[in-house]
Amino acid sequence: MISGRLLRILWPCVVLAVMVAQSARAEGTFDIPAGAHFNMEKLAKVGEFFNNEVATGKIPGAIVLIRQHGKPVYHQSFGVQDVESKAPITDRTIFRLFSMTKAITSVAAMTLLDEGKLKLDGPVSKYIPSFTNVKVGIEKKADDGTKTLELVPPNRPPTVLDLMRHTSGITYGFYGDSLVRKAYAAANLYAGDFDLAEFAERIAKLPLHNQPGALWQYGHSTDVLARIMEIVSGKSLLEIEKEKLLDPLGMNDTRFFVTDPEKQKLLAQPMPNDSDFRVGRENRPEIAKKWESASGGMVSTMSDFSRFAQMLLDGGKFEGKTYLSPKAFEMMTTDHVGPGSGVERDYFYFPGDGFGFGLGLAVRTDPGNAKPPPPGSLGELKWDGASGCYFVIDRKQDMFFVLLEQTPTQRQRIQRTLKQLIYEAMEN
Repeated sequence: MISGRLLRILWPCVVLAVMVAQSARAEGTFDIPAGAHFNMEKLAKVGEFFNNEVATGKIPGAIVLIRQHGKPVYHQSFGVQDVESKAPITDRTIFRLFSMTKAITSVAAMTLLDEGKLKLDGPVSKYIPSFTNVKVGIEKKADDGTKTLELVPPNRPPTVLDLMRHTSGITYGFYGDSLVRKAYAAANLYAGDFDLAEFAERIAKLPLHNQPGALWQYGHSTDVLARIMEIVSGKSLLEIEKEKLLDPLGMNDTRFFVTDPEKQKLLAQPMPNDSDFRVGRENRPEIAKKWESASGGMVSTMSDFSRFAQMLLDGGKFEGKTYLSPKAFEMMTTDHVGPGSGVERDYFYFPGDGFGFGLGLAVRTDPGNAKPPPPGSLGELKWDGASGCYFVIDRKQDMFFVLLEQTPTQRQRIQRTLKQLIYEAMEN
């Protein structure tokens, strides 16, 4: 029950939110009223778009699924899974998820939080002692314009919460030109056959890009989180995910590696001239290694991932089984980097304009600054990966859609167009 005093404090914010939403609805492109349904003639434009992408040689193929009220509204594949074999794409075609792996890892982490094995306020160093001495890299600029990196102690230790909301200061070395990112690039992080334990030790030797909690910073936070998950459970990451999610959900082809020769024939491949995924290392799922990359190493199928998406749409439940408690689901899908959080955003804030970030998922908080704003609903959940795979959970419309493709250089344009076409096909 909200007290009268709290209501008086919050009321101006409520009024402002209503005014923003009404303004966005007037644009006709944002926050479609609940209960909308699909105009199938308009939805056919999705097929026209993807067929043209294939016909003009921009992509080898793709598969799209839209489900609303628990039933498929649109379910089509286009092109081929591999331009050499010309095998058709089906629900069993295996796609590299890249950063959509983070969503699966994060949900598995939330199950451990539900069990009390993880604490959001727990310092990373409590679980991985080498993080006790981690430093923050502060750039200093000399009069002649040269930059040097000064290492200073963190204002506070990075925590599990920081790992889950990407505010730990841990980054990647394959985007941006800051000195810390250059240090990541020079550290040869991916050398040899290493596991998550060794990888976390390698990360601990590098400086943080910023003070913990100060900036949303995309990087290997999820891999360090996964190592903590292994420590508190006494199991490997895949064992945890199989037990908590993959096996009970029936996600039998969602794994880190594809070693079965018959399954390898189902791997989707990008266009031959589009094989640069721009994520630091070539991740070949056919070659099993010790490192189970929690931030970008999983493969999946439409048959599998649609079950994961439906579980999120249903608030952490699927086919009568509860995977996340209501509290954990709410925590995961609430913006943790918005006003009052102290978290800043820079050019590399990948959730995008109009989105906050929960614990592993982007969360739609407002229309953003675009005119007209991109389509969608408040509270929308989403994420995507470097291969082009993309999913959106719209709980207001009781709808989700999933796009699976291997089109790294075309992905952003395709994702924007698909979302626009889907929401333009929705009517009251």
